Amino acid sequence: MSGQPQPQAARTVRSSSLPVSPTLPMSQYASRSDSKGALDSSSPDANTEDDKTEEDIPAPKNYLWLTLVSCFCPAYPVNIVALVFSIMSQNSYNDGDYEGARRLGRNAKWVAIASIIIGLVIIGVSCAVHFSRT
Repeated sequence: MSGQPQPQAARTVRSSSLPVSPTLPMSQYASRSDSKGALDSSSPDANTEDDKTEEDIPAPKNYLWLTLVSCFCPAYPVNIVALVFSIMSQNSYNDGDYEGARRLGRNAKWVAIASIIIGLVIIGVSCAVHFSRT
């Protein structure tokens, strides 16, 4: 042969079954969340009251149907406010603000009731004025 030493093939010894990339550091493969997820979901009482999801919390009442009924009463600035509170209640629930959604729904209910009462009073007064002028 020519007298020059030929390079030997480099041997790699792997101590684990994880694939090793020559450009990525080993610390990337040190933590695996697969086993942690399996351990967390294996116990039946793993879900506590602190980590409730949206499926666990029922949607608070936003009284949309009541505010729509109040829109037929002639108290327009008040019933529009009730409708806005109702829509804001649904948006707060979708954003995850459950206490704010409950509060806005309660406000929508009371403003809608006030709108219906004001509308009935206006209808009663207008009927009384109209029929008294005969």
